[in-house]
Amino acid sequence: MYFSKIQIRVRYGETDRMGYVYYGNYAEYFEVARVETLRNIGFNYKQLEEQGVMLPVLNYSVKYIRPAFYDDLLTIRTVITKLPTARIHFEYEIYNEKDELINTAETTLVFINRNSNRPCPAPPALLELLKIHF
Repeated sequence: MYFSKIQIRVRYGETDRMGYVYYGNYAEYFEVARVETLRNIGFNYKQLEEQGVMLPVLNYSVKYIRPAFYDDLLTIRTVITKLPTARIHFEYEIYNEKDELINTAETTLVFINRNSNRPCPAPPALLELLKIHF
């Protein structure tokens, strides 16, 4: 299992009329967390694209427990639960500054060969970087 965490400060434009973070913005927070999780192990999306591999989302589920508000500093804990194959699975927890869990989520992404538009195995370089954690 590989674990990482990042922090994101809620910007005013990410909130709705009630002052809550608009629910659709959480997907972007999770994307930032995924990108930074891969970057933290020494692999990034740019490398993936340069290798002709795309990584679209297959599944996304989220559970909203309590709201986040403008200027909250959120901590997103991201876990890669198993070694990727043609898919990679992430689990997330977001905490506010009081260390209260405000939501949880999961995403599954698929490695796609850009030329064939078909699933392909996870890049060997990514697997090498992750193996030591499993």
